[in-house]
Amino acid sequence: MEGLCGEKLPFWVANQTFHTDQPDLPVCFQLTVLAWLPCGYLWAVSPIYLFYLKKNNKGYIMMSIMNRFKTAFGLLLWIVCWTDLFYTFHQMQQEANPPPVFFITPLVLGMTMLLATFLIQLERLRGVQSSGVLFIFWFLSVLCAIVPFRSKILHASSQVEVTDKLRFTTFYFYFGLVVLELILCCFNEKAPLFSNVDTDPNVCPESTAGFLSTITFWWFTRLAIKGYKMPLEAKDLWSLNQRDSSKATVPKLLKEWDKEQAKAKSEQKLSNQVLYSKPPPSNTNHIENQSGTSPEEVEVLLSNQKAVPRQPSFLRALIRAFGPYFLIGSAYKLLQDVITFVNPQLLSMLISFTKQKDVPDWWGYSLAFLMFFTAFMQTLILHQHFQYCFVTGMNVRTALIGALYRKALVITNAAKRSSTVGEVVNLMAVDAQRFMDLTTFLNMLWSAPIQIMLALYFLWQNLGPSVLAGVAVMILLIPFNAVIAMKTRSYQVEQMQHKDARIKLMNEILSGIKVLKLYAWENSFKEKVLAIRQKELDVLRKTAYLGALSTMAWTSAPFLVALTTFAVYVTVDENNILDAERAFVSLSLFNILRFPLNMLPQVMSSLVQTSVSLKRIQSFLSHDELDPNSVDRKVTATEFSVTVVNGKFTWAKEDSPVLHNINVMVPHGSLLAVVGHVGCGKSSLISALLGEMEKLEGEVSIRGSVAYVPQQAWIQNATLRDNILFGRPYNEQKYRCVLEACALTPDLEVLPGGDMTEIGEKGINLSGGQRQRVSLARALYSDADVYLLDDPLSAVDAHVSKHIFDNLIGPEGALKGKTRILVTHGISYLSQVDNILVMVDGRVSEMGSHQELLKQNGAFAEFLRNYALEDIVEEDEATEEMIDGEDLFPDDTLSNHIDMVDSEPGINEAKRKFIRQISIISADGETTKSRTVRRHGCSVRKLPEPQEKKPHDIQKLIQAETTETGRVKMKVYLEYAKAVGLLLSVLICCLYGCQSAAAIGANIWLSDWTNDAMQNQTQENINMRVGVYAALGLTQGVLLLVNCLLFQAYSMLRAAKLMHRNLLQRVLRAPQAFFESTPVGRLLNRFSKDVDSIDSLLPHQIDIWMRTFWYTLTVLLICSALTPVFLIVVAPLMVSYWWVQRFYVATSRQLKRLESVSRSPIYSHFSESITGSSVIRAFGRCPAFVSMSDMKVDENQKSYYPGIVSNRWLGVRIEFIGNCIVLFAALFAVTGKENLNPGLVGLSVSYALQVTMSLNWMVRMTSDLENNIVAVERVKEYSETQTEAAWEIEDKKPHADWPMKGNVEFHDYSVRYREGLDLVLKNLTLSVKGGEKIGIVGRTGAGKSSMTLCLFRLLEAAEGEISIDGVKISEIGLHDLRSKLTIIPQEPVLFSGTLRMNLDPFEKYTDEEVWKALEYSHLHKFVSNQPAKLEMECSEGGENLSVGQRQLVCLARALLRKTTILILDEATAAIDLETDDLIQSTIRTQFEDCTVFTIAHRLNTIMDYTRVLVLDKGQIAEFDTPASLISQRGLFYGMAKDAGLAQ
Repeated sequence: MEGLCGEKLPFWVANQTFHTDQPDLPVCFQLTVLAWLPCGYLWAVSPIYLFYLKKNNKGYIMMSIMNRFKTAFGLLLWIVCWTDLFYTFHQMQQEANPPPVFFITPLVLGMTMLLATFLIQLERLRGVQSSGVLFIFWFLSVLCAIVPFRSKILHASSQVEVTDKLRFTTFYFYFGLVVLELILCCFNEKAPLFSNVDTDPNVCPESTAGFLSTITFWWFTRLAIKGYKMPLEAKDLWSLNQRDSSKATVPKLLKEWDKEQAKAKSEQKLSNQVLYSKPPPSNTNHIENQSGTSPEEVEVLLSNQKAVPRQPSFLRALIRAFGPYFLIGSAYKLLQDVITFVNPQLLSMLISFTKQKDVPDWWGYSLAFLMFFTAFMQTLILHQHFQYCFVTGMNVRTALIGALYRKALVITNAAKRSSTVGEVVNLMAVDAQRFMDLTTFLNMLWSAPIQIMLALYFLWQNLGPSVLAGVAVMILLIPFNAVIAMKTRSYQVEQMQHKDARIKLMNEILSGIKVLKLYAWENSFKEKVLAIRQKELDVLRKTAYLGALSTMAWTSAPFLVALTTFAVYVTVDENNILDAERAFVSLSLFNILRFPLNMLPQVMSSLVQTSVSLKRIQSFLSHDELDPNSVDRKVTATEFSVTVVNGKFTWAKEDSPVLHNINVMVPHGSLLAVVGHVGCGKSSLISALLGEMEKLEGEVSIRGSVAYVPQQAWIQNATLRDNILFGRPYNEQKYRCVLEACALTPDLEVLPGGDMTEIGEKGINLSGGQRQRVSLARALYSDADVYLLDDPLSAVDAHVSKHIFDNLIGPEGALKGKTRILVTHGISYLSQVDNILVMVDGRVSEMGSHQELLKQNGAFAEFLRNYALEDIVEEDEATEEMIDGEDLFPDDTLSNHIDMVDSEPGINEAKRKFIRQISIISADGETTKSRTVRRHGCSVRKLPEPQEKKPHDIQKLIQAETTETGRVKMKVYLEYAKAVGLLLSVLICCLYGCQSAAAIGANIWLSDWTNDAMQNQTQENINMRVGVYAALGLTQGVLLLVNCLLFQAYSMLRAAKLMHRNLLQRVLRAPQAFFESTPVGRLLNRFSKDVDSIDSLLPHQIDIWMRTFWYTLTVLLICSALTPVFLIVVAPLMVSYWWVQRFYVATSRQLKRLESVSRSPIYSHFSESITGSSVIRAFGRCPAFVSMSDMKVDENQKSYYPGIVSNRWLGVRIEFIGNCIVLFAALFAVTGKENLNPGLVGLSVSYALQVTMSLNWMVRMTSDLENNIVAVERVKEYSETQTEAAWEIEDKKPHADWPMKGNVEFHDYSVRYREGLDLVLKNLTLSVKGGEKIGIVGRTGAGKSSMTLCLFRLLEAAEGEISIDGVKISEIGLHDLRSKLTIIPQEPVLFSGTLRMNLDPFEKYTDEEVWKALEYSHLHKFVSNQPAKLEMECSEGGENLSVGQRQLVCLARALLRKTTILILDEATAAIDLETDDLIQSTIRTQFEDCTVFTIAHRLNTIMDYTRVLVLDKGQIAEFDTPASLISQRGLFYGMAKDAGLAQ
């Protein structure tokens, strides 16, 4: 250094710096180190920064005044620096030989200022609004210039006049300019031109935030304040950053995954080539292998080489897609780990400072501020690291959901079978979430070992080899915890399985709830759910025991380690004295050790969990996809639109084929009808044409686009119009024609919002017929070339079906000229089709036109002869009917009530919607008052008559999920405490306090022990000291264990069990109307996510909260007890803490709520898409649905992202408060150094260093607790739903064999769906004698189904009553009533489980009875052919049986119950005539002496009934024998004529 500065300017003078009360740095040091430090930084960083700027161009920023000033100041700085340089040259000429440093420093500074100015302009051109690199540079420059600034003033004041005037002046110019640059650098530039800031109304302020704002997350403050003032709503959220949207992340992942799959395929090909290269077996007897190995051996060798074919690794794809961004976070983590260890070193210096008497005070103050500064740096860096990790996690989740969704739309049916809808949704909900949770802590995998090694190194320096004793304890604890973690893991898997099973069952129960109610089966299913739940709770209890052990081990670990280390240290050698410095520095190092040791096993177990999820996701993404080329879709000129040549098809490769030897040619523009018995493969044929089945051999080709109408209509949860348009542009005229052809126009007049009415999940508020017609309308609107219609006419009434055939499908319909393939059971139309194809057992038995088949006199002719009720209607008569077609629909076709035959009681739509309204719609739009109502209950207003419908009267059927806003009420906590037990709750709180007291006692004892060193009485009390220390520590451990067991394993699980039971009880008892307005997804969410929170999250969080609360309290107590001045500081700090915490909790809670509300639509859209995937594919709408799903995910992430940032925002602020506590604890230790002994200083400062962590945890836990206690609130909300009447009323129980005769009487009976709505049935009075057979007919919406629902009391009477055998049904329990009636519902519902369970869930009947029922219902042959017989598994919803077979199962149920009264609800709709006949004959014979009510579509079924009841607009129009009704020529005659049953 002498060469640089010359002899006059020394580099370092100790007396001038350290050992004086007025420290100052020598000039040489100032000119070299301080001047070069910022320059070195800028030159080192600039190459990397330049590369970054080259890659990231955000556009170009216009030159602003601020930018001009920055540039000008930069150039001025350069001029100032070089003025110094030229002055030095000038001095040289004056022969005053200046040392080299006066040349070098100005030169370097000048060059650096030019570089800085260049960067200012380059950033402007590259669109950087605020530069971190330059901010740090200017900050360092100012920092380094402060020392010369002070030193020059000191020198000037000590001398008479300034010696070097020019340099003195230039320096102050320099200093001023640098300060100005720093100030300007704090402000932002304008946004670049053409950036999304201009286009996006609600852009995320992060993109435009300055450097300071970014590192302190200041840009979030506005949202925090807004959230504190009023509950946030979705519209307040910022739009998602481009890089986090599905558009950016999903393709990134899919690209990598495709690469992986391609690689795996090519490797597999290579390995297969190796495999098959064995020599051909020799046919001669000579030995050919001269080499001495026989062919067999070669074969053996080769088969050993056969590695398992390499699975494409999904993990690799993930790492490639998201690794680089994640690594930036890892770099921050590394930096933070290093800084962590600075504070214990500073603490040791501080303690030694308090011991020394005559040292300058500024040492202590510098140490205090250094501690503060390092802690502050650590905070900023740590939160940057978290931000990167969380954003990565969020991107991974987005990408996974996107990938799973895209995959779910194209997997084969075989793959679908292996993963039910529930499982796939679980992949999305649970497994994708796991990845997100793991990424946040993944860095701990390498960071924890580094931290442990560093801590051990410093401990070794402090205590020498005794540390090994402590390390040994830690190492012993690791396998203990590993074993616990493994066990816990296996329990978790088990619990997941139970949970999956429970949710799957719940899903089915909720989907088929109507059937459960009609059959009075709720109890049986409730028991099944509770049985699974009990298993789940048992597993949870085991997990809790293990958890208690591991919590004890971890909490006592640092203590045990300290105990063994100190004990060994003092006993090994008499000269080892435990003084304050050693003890407390070691303690703070042990405390640092505690975090990585705690985290490692957690990260490990999380890693194991995620690896399970990874396997599940990978196997799902590797499922076979439907081969898009299995059906040749090329448009070539041939006369045949659809051809199948030698087709052989199966549902899954491993199953036996379902269709054999199929040869079909459908000429362009013709209509082909496909007929055959139930289960003969008609629907499979359609699926094969769509490419949904595995093609084993043959060719399939379809020319042009396809429209498909499935047998069970798939309706989206959207408006009616959207369901029909299905993504095509709206064309008024075409749309009207479509509605007309599908007979939907009358329906629209009744729906409250016309075609803008929202249709519920699975089309819940439409009747079966309406759904089918909407499905037809969708097909017709799509204007395709080929129409595949899978039995679309079965669900509609005879006259509607005729209308549809004539106006839509038939030779003169809207589709004429298109190719149509129609699966049908209706014989009356067969004469009008071009060709008929007859299927028998998966083969085509014959094909040809109607006339040809009759001439052939084969199976078809036989079939017709049996079923044609009269000769086929002659052609001319059909044309005649076409002419009167106008009168087909009298005005009342759809009277005011839409029949919700299918899964709900019909309801006068308009009114029902209205009640369900949540918002008040007033003519003048929404007033602020109505907004408040919207958030709470429902406001009911009288509905204007439908005629005066205004366009804004479109109400939503399914209400937005209500989210509670504002603070979680105390009531909810009390509710939970009650479930736990109030006394227990108090006891548990006290135990936590005691445990905390024990921990503190141990540390105070330690502080006292270290003071022995001062009085030199170390040896005598060693045993006593160690003994008491150990006793206090162990007490803490034991208390903790007792607490955990009492708390988590006993009381919490009791609460969880209770809450789930109440929820289940209440939901099963809810009236039918509740299920119409509540989507299944929302209920399932309560049963899965919320119950799960109560099971596992809440206990854990309450535990942590209690521990941190007591800990924080004790820290503050100790600091205040030692230095009472501390109290003065604590008050304002606590106030600011409270402020920040309130802002945060209010905002974060609302964000959490918004996030969970926006999560449901992802899942419901997902499950909806999976169920309708065949329709989506057939219409080629996959891309549209994918983008819909992406949009929903982005919506969800929009509320998730601010949630992450709110945590960072909070962290930075709270830790700042914690750092202030450290600062003041240290400062007061310095000022009170005379009265405090080192032990107490060590105690208070080492506690203060810990408090940051616990303050942070405390707020985090408070808010997590508030967020998760919401689960209690949500479960409670549904545990308080209103219930239907009692299931059993003891004193009103009817006689065991009631009803004997089966007389049914309606007295002046009226019914409405809800209070304040119109009547659906008006004053019905009729009496039916036991054993009569009554047919009920009427137009759609006449109230046919409502009448049957009244018998079961799914609808309660408005006035009047029904009595059965003289017992008024309104007075007895619902189960007593429902178990005595039998219904065969319109839509057959089966539950997954055995066939036996589906027939007889209570196991009341013997096997013989069950077989007998199967025999009568014509299923005997089918079931006895199954390998499992009665134990045959039915899949979810009975998917593995055809619709007809399911209907027969329902018939078998009815036969088993064999009650006196039977109700048939259009049960024959989905069945071919033959099966229909079987059913009818079974009913005639088996239910001969029963009273039968049949709602009929096909009039021929009721022509021989005792009487027919014709309903119209909810009133009895006609009621008499069929013959006399026909002779009266009334409504019934008209219907019979339509059906061709009357002339």
